[in-house]
Amino acid sequence: MQLSDDARPAYSKACERNKDPILAVIRQHFPEMGRVLEVGGGTGQHAVYFSRALPLLRWFPTDTGDYVAPLRARLALEAPSNLAGVVELDVRKSPWLLGQYDAIFSANTLHFMSQACVRALFRGVDESLSDDGVLIIYGPFRYGTEYTSPSNAHFDEWLKQSDPERGIRDFEWVNGLAAAAGLQLLADVAMPANNQALVWHKSINS
Repeated sequence: MQLSDDARPAYSKACERNKDPILAVIRQHFPEMGRVLEVGGGTGQHAVYFSRALPLLRWFPTDTGDYVAPLRARLALEAPSNLAGVVELDVRKSPWLLGQYDAIFSANTLHFMSQACVRALFRGVDESLSDDGVLIIYGPFRYGTEYTSPSNAHFDEWLKQSDPERGIRDFEWVNGLAAAAGLQLLADVAMPANNQALVWHKSINS
């Protein structure tokens, strides 16, 4: 299959490095069967790897703008049968109109979003995550306004220089948004390369 330059699979070394540690967290907290929405599918490496490893989960990847074409290109070449086609999703759209999901996953997205987009993400999670569902967000965070490493501080400076709306988010602020969406923190797992995997549960009684 011949692909144009803007529709070729992209590749991330970070995705290859972190896929197994993230999979371990997913195995522990996601249901064995059900529907998983991925917000910000990126290169598609996670979607392909996780859906192959967890064949009883139906994985639904999304992204927006220029990220959609290369994501679709990877899935066209590598997707297993339980990996659905890409849906374009702008988290600021309300409602998302994507149905209900048993779990939602997003990796390395919050620090590339504006604060308004992060708020919109949690609004969409509130609408789209089923009762008793689980949300996992992976990426770098600050705690008590402090970075977890000098490299994260340098990364945050680079993010803000590239776009003042970007930046590593404070855990306390993000957890507050989650609580407002009816989510209770289950786990905060230290991950490689100074990242965290934050796991929330949507209580049936929320």
